[in-house]
Amino acid sequence: MKFMSKRSPSKKVLTLALAAAAVTGVVIQSSPAQAQGVTPSMTSGKLKACFVYIGPRGDIGWTYAHDQGRQIAEKTLPWLETKYVESVPEGQATATLDRLVADKCQVIFTTSFGYMDDTLAAAKKYPDVIFAHATGYKRLPNVATYIAEFYQVYYLNGLVAGAMTKSGKVGFVGTFPIPELKRHLSAFALGVKAANPKAVVNVKWLNSWFDPAKTREASEALISEGADILSSAEDSASGVQTAAAKKIPTFSHYNSMYKFSPDYVVSGHIAHWDKIYIDFLSKIHAGTYTAKNLANVDYWSIMNTGGVEMGADNGLAINPKYVAQLKAARMTVSGKQVSVYDRVMTLMADMKKPKPAFDPFTGPISDRNGVMRVAAGKVSSIGDLSSMGWVAPGVVGAVADEPKK
Repeated sequence: MKFMSKRSPSKKVLTLALAAAAVTGVVIQSSPAQAQGVTPSMTSGKLKACFVYIGPRGDIGWTYAHDQGRQIAEKTLPWLETKYVESVPEGQATATLDRLVADKCQVIFTTSFGYMDDTLAAAKKYPDVIFAHATGYKRLPNVATYIAEFYQVYYLNGLVAGAMTKSGKVGFVGTFPIPELKRHLSAFALGVKAANPKAVVNVKWLNSWFDPAKTREASEALISEGADILSSAEDSASGVQTAAAKKIPTFSHYNSMYKFSPDYVVSGHIAHWDKIYIDFLSKIHAGTYTAKNLANVDYWSIMNTGGVEMGADNGLAINPKYVAQLKAARMTVSGKQVSVYDRVMTLMADMKKPKPAFDPFTGPISDRNGVMRVAAGKVSSIGDLSSMGWVAPGVVGAVADEPKK
């Protein structure tokens, strides 16, 4: 079976499944009272958790971030033992999962969307083993799902990009035009337009998750077409390095890429998978989560969970080299002129609250074809965001499977 996406399902598949597997909160947890059938090995002594990776640990992006989370979890939890397997192709994980179970892994994390069917099949075959599937939407009594979600951070990065562009053209290197990327691209464009109504976001697609050469080519093409600030969703540091060579500001992606370009990485979006792994594994060790009560456990980890962060580097929301420029830049909010820097800081603080007052996908929002997608006073639900097919105004460039109505 061939999978296009490692992170997000197609809109068609989601439309069929969301009614039965709707996501309704940041973390949907089973009641502690449901914990039953806990085996002694889960609550005493070592707990062995194993990880299946789509790419190499050194990709600097997606897999690297997951592996950092694994290492932090192992250092934090004295009773935890971990193991990992790298570069397992999507749709071909069955043999790897069999080996991990044989190796007495009690918890198995499958960190790519394309592992969904293999994960479910293994879970049915091994009902006493706990599985957690990243970015998936199908669950079983022994299968939970989880994601570190960036749409809020992309909006904040968009504000920064909109304030900084002088050409009015911002470049975006996309991987696959799937709901996750459309969601992030649109949030980014909404931020750009809020800070600079005349600016646009030019997008080029790689149709690959990890391809440094293609990323370099796409970045150079965007720059040659006038983009003077870039964002890339590809898993390597190639986009950051290409931008730096051209003295173009850019953003970290999935983890800190600041060290590759300390002069030109302005901000970025950083995942902290350890927040999910530590919480989930601790609940297993305590007996709260078992192989019998995970059917309603889904982690949608946004800024208020600590699972994602706005940052050029860990703990560095905005590169100090650009603070003065962003403080001088002005934008209109509720009819008043405010500093873009202050707006970013205010929204970031709000998004970290348990119940943020602001959401980037608050209506009215029409797509770039003029079709109303979010009505006035409404906020897109997690289900709507997960199945997003449309793109926001300001996005320039072809986008596959974009609805016209």
